[in-house]
Amino acid sequence: MKGRGRAGGAVSIVNAISTGFGAALGINLQTEAELETINEPQIKLSINGEDADPSLAKAVIKVFSQALGVEVKGAEIRTYSNIPVAVGLKSSSSAAVAIANAFLDALGKKMAADELLRNVAEASILSGTSITGALDDAAACMLGGIVATDNHGRKILKHILVEEKLYAVIYVPPGKTYTASFRKELLTPIRNIAAAAFTLTLEGKHWEAMTINGLAHSAALGLPIEPAMNALRAGAYAAGLSGTGPAVAAIVAEERVDEVADAFSAYEGEIVKASVNRGRMVDICPC
Repeated sequence: MKGRGRAGGAVSIVNAISTGFGAALGINLQTEAELETINEPQIKLSINGEDADPSLAKAVIKVFSQALGVEVKGAEIRTYSNIPVAVGLKSSSSAAVAIANAFLDALGKKMAADELLRNVAEASILSGTSITGALDDAAACMLGGIVATDNHGRKILKHILVEEKLYAVIYVPPGKTYTASFRKELLTPIRNIAAAAFTLTLEGKHWEAMTINGLAHSAALGLPIEPAMNALRAGAYAAGLSGTGPAVAAIVAEERVDEVADAFSAYEGEIVKASVNRGRMVDICPC
């Protein structure tokens, strides 16, 4: 059986690691997955044509097989993505959603959005690719728009469509951050700041929350705040560290894209531009 699936990318509005409550914004980067079931007892994964660690894919297949009450012996999975890996741009969440959708497509099965996302969160924890399950990141990758979640409780608290046409301009410096080796105690001192930023998100003050969250997390992790500050000076609505970085994301109106990109160009690294995924409304159980 063969199936295909896809998911977008996302950037952080509020990092959930210290409190369990997080928020993210969908952007139009993309992961596509192709999955074929096989009779061999193994899961094979390639990413952009290169063999890769199949831990997350194995966990997705295991969790979704149990949820659907099916038994699948093995699978070959190929993913193709333009999302930079291990820099805070939700590449793992995007891959997990895309693989889950491909698995459902291969089996000819349907699953409600909230159930699919809860299963993706479980697989993310099982595989060690997320500390909290990253429900916020997965939901933003799948649904677009702004999503605020209780990650430990597996609840989507708010999903807001973005009315204005906006862009994400992202500075990706050299270096990577892997969840498996991340020391979450580094974020303990800013727990109350993250909680306050999450409250702002629930109140509709998303851009203020994103900037406060990003600057606080940069400070806690010893990462520079100057790129975000310069993006704000160049006219960004919000700017700050995405996830645990090192990528810094700025949200801008179309007419400010080049100015913010120029502000980032002063630093060593790559600049990625993507339109904001304004989102699609689906029925989500808020309980």
